[in-house]
Amino acid sequence: MSHSLQGDATAFGAVAVARPAQDAVYRAVWRWHFYAGLLCLLFLILLSVTGSLYLFKDEINPTAFADRTIVAREASRPLSPDVLLFNASEAVPSAVPVSLADPADATAAAVVTMAEGPRRILVYLNPYNGDVLDRVDRDGEFMMVVRRLHSLAYFGPIANGVIEVVAGFAIILVVTGTYLWWPRQQGGGVVSVRGTPRRRIWWRDLHAVTGLMAGAGLLFLASTGLPWSVWWGQHLRTWSNEAGLGQPRALWASKPVSNLPMREMLTTTGWAMVDAPVPVSRPSTAAAIGLARAVEILRGLGMPPGFEISLPVGEAGVYAAAAYPKDVAGQRMISLDQYTGKPLVDVRFGDLGGVARAVQYGIGIHKGEHWGRINQLAMLAFCLATLLLSVTAAVMWWKRRPAGRLGVPPWPRNRRVAATVTGLVLGLGALFPLTGLVILGMVLLDLALQTLRPRPAG
Repeated sequence: MSHSLQGDATAFGAVAVARPAQDAVYRAVWRWHFYAGLLCLLFLILLSVTGSLYLFKDEINPTAFADRTIVAREASRPLSPDVLLFNASEAVPSAVPVSLADPADATAAAVVTMAEGPRRILVYLNPYNGDVLDRVDRDGEFMMVVRRLHSLAYFGPIANGVIEVVAGFAIILVVTGTYLWWPRQQGGGVVSVRGTPRRRIWWRDLHAVTGLMAGAGLLFLASTGLPWSVWWGQHLRTWSNEAGLGQPRALWASKPVSNLPMREMLTTTGWAMVDAPVPVSRPSTAAAIGLARAVEILRGLGMPPGFEISLPVGEAGVYAAAAYPKDVAGQRMISLDQYTGKPLVDVRFGDLGGVARAVQYGIGIHKGEHWGRINQLAMLAFCLATLLLSVTAAVMWWKRRPAGRLGVPPWPRNRRVAATVTGLVLGLGALFPLTGLVILGMVLLDLALQTLRPRPAG
């Protein structure tokens, strides 16, 4: 009997010791979850709103902007691309044509991009009669605005780096949020919501349950968005290319290339091909084949409809074309010699390395381009859930914050636990160096503030 009582006392003592340790870990994780949410909140709202809109670009453009994107189907053959190019040049005589977007189907408009210095103007044309439907600054086109807001490209490369930091913190939010959600014998807040909207616990439970449903989606969106980031994504691209897992360098072997990257020639190049060198045409006394013949050759090679083709720049320039249909396996990039029409480089999706293919698949799902409406609605649900997470987080903070203070959750008294959790967060942040640098800065600032904080007398 005494042995039983002694065993029970030992077990009770172990629980009593474990519980404060668990509470300390919880508080430390909660503090970092708060920090991550505080930094990400407004950005996650922006990303969710713009991402939701961009998911339905193919539905928005033909409805809201049908006057310039949709034409009546006609029995006659479309006009020659050279005629469309001429009409676009007449519509914007102060600019020069740089590319043509082939109509994606029989009711889609053709689009010629005109260059006026650094400015780009989109000229929408009826491919059957050549009528100019509209002229729009490319940077002012609705979906381009949405896209540039989504990447913060409007605000330069530093702001684009912020997106990378936010993506890293979003992953930290999911990891720490999962720990905070984990059931601990509570009566609710796991898969059910307690109380009413007047009570903070209702908002806490709604936040936790929504996080359970949306955490995997937020993790996926952050992970598939990172390859386009300004630092981490660029280094992943460089590494994959050097390892033979990205762009197929063998296709450029023994071929003369320019110093111009493909992103300077085409609006859409695909993740792996952004930095691919543009090949050069061999000098010739013959006349260039012309845009109409180049388009005819591309169609004969099986280029998917809706491809973009850029015009040659200079005597060594090429006709560079790319197609990125929703079926990722149909993605293709071809460059033609401007004098002979011979394909200099022809890159199919299957030619890409394993990393590049995986990234392109991930980006396609991220943009809602696979599996039809199901993919769109799933990504929309994740975006809306992220908005709900942001709103519930803001309401919880507002309800619990002390008057006139930020309301940061306090560090646990156990400094060893606080240091261990912080070290783990730093380790996770190190996977994304820009995020890791911000975390390190936050740690140093926190330590400095604690040092400067006056100690209670006595």
